[in-house]
Amino acid sequence: MKAMFATKISMLQHVCVVPLARATRHRSFTVSASASTTGTPSRNLTVSSPTSSSRAPHVDPRVLLGMSEHDLQQLAVEFGQQSYRGKQLHHLIYKRKAKEIQDFSHLPQAFRNDLIEAGWKIGRSPIYHTVTAADGTVKLLLKLEDNRLIETVGIPVEDEKGSMRLTACVSSQVGCPLRCSFCATGKGGYSRNLQRHEIIEQVLAIEDIFKHRVTNVVFRGMGEPMLNLKSVLDAHRCLNKDVQIGQRMITISTVGVPNTIKKLASHKLQSTLAVSLHAPNQKLREMIVPSAKSYPLDAIMKDCRDYFAETSRRVSFEYALLAGVNDSAEQARELAELLHEWGRGYHVNLIPFNPIEGSEYRRPNKKTVSAFAGALESRKITVSIRQTRGLDASAACGQLRNNFQKSPLIIESDREESQSDVAVAC
Repeated sequence: MKAMFATKISMLQHVCVVPLARATRHRSFTVSASASTTGTPSRNLTVSSPTSSSRAPHVDPRVLLGMSEHDLQQLAVEFGQQSYRGKQLHHLIYKRKAKEIQDFSHLPQAFRNDLIEAGWKIGRSPIYHTVTAADGTVKLLLKLEDNRLIETVGIPVEDEKGSMRLTACVSSQVGCPLRCSFCATGKGGYSRNLQRHEIIEQVLAIEDIFKHRVTNVVFRGMGEPMLNLKSVLDAHRCLNKDVQIGQRMITISTVGVPNTIKKLASHKLQSTLAVSLHAPNQKLREMIVPSAKSYPLDAIMKDCRDYFAETSRRVSFEYALLAGVNDSAEQARELAELLHEWGRGYHVNLIPFNPIEGSEYRRPNKKTVSAFAGALESRKITVSIRQTRGLDASAACGQLRNNFQKSPLIIESDREESQSDVAVAC
């Protein structure tokens, strides 16, 4: 009996030992993942509910997207290949934008099989739904491995010479926990942080749709980037070094999270920091941005001043104009005084509110917007007024609400439930 049992164990070890070794020998690589799945848009998308999705690692250790050329070369060597195979991997992922390992036609079939057998994947998610606005703006919904949906927007702008600037507005979280009172994303709840590759793949998806290189990236989609700073910084590195988008063409937008502006400054990026103020004083800001209670206006302005001192990069302030709430000429003067008190060279980007279903806020008229801008400019504050794009595709900033699923996302108090509908908004 014992001899028979020993024989079975020996046979089992013989069958399993090689695949097991292949599957476990690459744990040291830090990568990100989201297995591609397919699906047809439906009104109710069931999502999985991991026990700790909000604390998910910022990378998946079996995803190629997000890895540098050096890491890919090292991976190739680990699989017994020459290092130049890693360069080929890099080209196939970031230039050819392959979506499946079997699409790596330039690589030996044995190498492809070994990667798949060891559990590796590229980390590209399928497009779940696409909406195109009359002005050319495109809104994409990507379906992640856990069936959650994230939204990204491609914004094309053609200059006088006929060349196109293509901006990708990317999400950093599934939903948002901060719940700014005017924003559609917060009304849909919060599920989890995005992993590194889930951010990067949004840019590649926009490039696929437009058949054009993305020239600018703004972290201004779903979620608060500073609450997922490690993934955002890793994605930033990849977009700059591997996708080859200049740092000065990347903007990181935040409503303000304590201590994170200091952390970002320590990296000395040449990208733009955009801080969402939306009010000239603390009392009004707390009404519009509830999270402002934990990060007083004086503290955020001090951090912005220190950020400029450390990076020499001008901070841009975003200000959503809400009719009858924060759009008076007196409030413009108050905002100018605040900015002058804390430094010089600031820029204010005015954003006329984009109405969303169920919101009590309204969009101010053009005369009010012009008067607010004029009051700032007369006090030597540099001002721009954001051109509204994609309104008919529900793709304008603050209006990215999923047309298929409007039930709230899973939040911490609901994590014991096994299923939930998804709401996608921004």
